[in-house]
Amino acid sequence: MNKHPKFSLSFVSKRLLAALAVSGCLLTGLQALTWAGSNPGLTIFSGVDNRNNILDYHLDFGGRPENVGERYKLYVPGKKLTQGVSKFYISYLEKPEFNGKFDLDSVQIRIKGKTVPIREVYWDKESRVIEIDLAENIEASQKVDIVFSNVKNPSSGTYYFICDVLSSGNIPVRLYVGTWILSIEKG
Repeated sequence: MNKHPKFSLSFVSKRLLAALAVSGCLLTGLQALTWAGSNPGLTIFSGVDNRNNILDYHLDFGGRPENVGERYKLYVPGKKLTQGVSKFYISYLEKPEFNGKFDLDSVQIRIKGKTVPIREVYWDKESRVIEIDLAENIEASQKVDIVFSNVKNPSSGTYYFICDVLSSGNIPVRLYVGTWILSIEKG
């Protein structure tokens, strides 16, 4: 009696399919690791009260520490801008210390790919707030991209950028919109 199993076509096919499935998962995992430095990814424990308050972003050049010339694209969904906008306030926490640098002449506000005129951009480093004063109000429910170009990334770490807006109504009110959780990771 032969104690070795017979190799049949179905046995080989099953093994081949299993190997393909495992290698597909590995390739997908590697691709996700590559994207992790430039996109928000999956956030489980963030400290932000509501998952709906975490905003999406993209770092064009991978978010490497102390990289000069990075571009931050910070996205604000239209459903978060219910009353229109006359100013954006982007603040960040004291710890970890943000030792990066913003080029205030390279800040843009975009709606559907078109640039919105900006009156002034002011960075109060001591209070950790960037104020973007718009030349024209943005109507309610418009998806907005806030673009910071020529950024010098900070040291590696996780940085929370909080977005508030000044509504554009008759009685301007400062409203919390959400938080971007940026990861700057050593490559």
